[in-house]
Amino acid sequence: MPKILPFQAVRPTRDKVSLIASRSYQSYTQSEREARLDNNPFSFLHIVNPGYKYHKEISGPERFQLVRNRYQEFKEDDIFIQDKKPCYYVYRIINREGEQFTGFIAAASVEDYKNNLIKRHEDTISFREETFKDYLNTVGFNAEPVLLTHPENNTLAKILTEVTKTRAEFEFTTTYRDTHYLWILEDENVLKTIQEEFKKMNCLYIADGHHRSASSYLLGEELKSKNEQHTGEEAYNFFMTYIIPEKDLRIHEFNRLIKDLNGLSKEEFLIQLDAYFRIENRGLEYYRPKKKHQFSMYLEGEFYSLQLRKTAYQFTDALSSLDAKILYDTILKPILGIVDLRNDKRIDYSHGINGMAYVKGKIDEGAYKIGFGMLPVNIQEMKQISDEALTMPPKTTYIQPKLRSGVTIYELH
Repeated sequence: MPKILPFQAVRPTRDKVSLIASRSYQSYTQSEREARLDNNPFSFLHIVNPGYKYHKEISGPERFQLVRNRYQEFKEDDIFIQDKKPCYYVYRIINREGEQFTGFIAAASVEDYKNNLIKRHEDTISFREETFKDYLNTVGFNAEPVLLTHPENNTLAKILTEVTKTRAEFEFTTTYRDTHYLWILEDENVLKTIQEEFKKMNCLYIADGHHRSASSYLLGEELKSKNEQHTGEEAYNFFMTYIIPEKDLRIHEFNRLIKDLNGLSKEEFLIQLDAYFRIENRGLEYYRPKKKHQFSMYLEGEFYSLQLRKTAYQFTDALSSLDAKILYDTILKPILGIVDLRNDKRIDYSHGINGMAYVKGKIDEGAYKIGFGMLPVNIQEMKQISDEALTMPPKTTYIQPKLRSGVTIYELH
């Protein structure tokens, strides 16, 4: 049922794609951003950080307009070109660990998002939705696809296998040692087959990009209301996505770091913790949970294993069985007094790729008092949350792959 369409991407020229492609703006440290802006005139960061040209921090509508100006300059200088007809794009990433991600870049329908044919598992923040909607409306393009996932499909898998045997249009390796490939699909029969295969699916699931999806939907509704000749086929009715099979998705956990014990001594804290968990002091042993409802805890130079007591907690739905929710319901909120996981300054997060070694280091240096680790959510748990129209606690999943911005661009009007 989902409507997944080819589109006319705006792309860098082959000789400049490796220079243009960038990570998300927020993922760079200030020194990293400055180094790239100083030394690479083609970086996509010049577009999304237009104030650099004037040595000034610029925000709000003024920044949005300048982003559009920088983008138009890249087009005028033929750094970006647009494909002559709608295409699907096959995108592959092989990261430095050797993990491989391959899928289609395509346009997905905002109506499908509205009608829950594109399902979500995270809450979004209204202010961020509105801000990014206004940004999209002003700049007129989307340069970072929403990551969607679909069940195994033999027909699509065969197409991906055959296409990736041929020479890629783009092939470049980043300083992160990830290698990126892009193939262009133009054959009308192949395009039709891909579209029909997606139509056969009951739904797709958002893996990453909930705010981008929500903002694209809001923009579509706004522009539809202003267009008396609205047909439903206008560009603003769609948003750019990267769609990969479920087996290619990598879901990591977020570990929790807390700055204090909410006024409790170590002994008082452990006594309260005992009501919910069987606690074992592991000393210096680097402990990582081995199954669901187990947690790793690091406190005052020692690791602890926590095993949820079977009689201490009641499972009522898919959300209640998530380890991130259990941690919140049994420790973070009732014992440590952390209610607002998004905004409380006493809690911070580190994705599981860093492991508990990062957590231990931060606690040992005195930045935090205590840390918790857990196993990652699996794809079936994520889908069940979406199917039951529930939402996970903030910072439950860190999902790969992470795409580069500026490799394919979807123009909204």
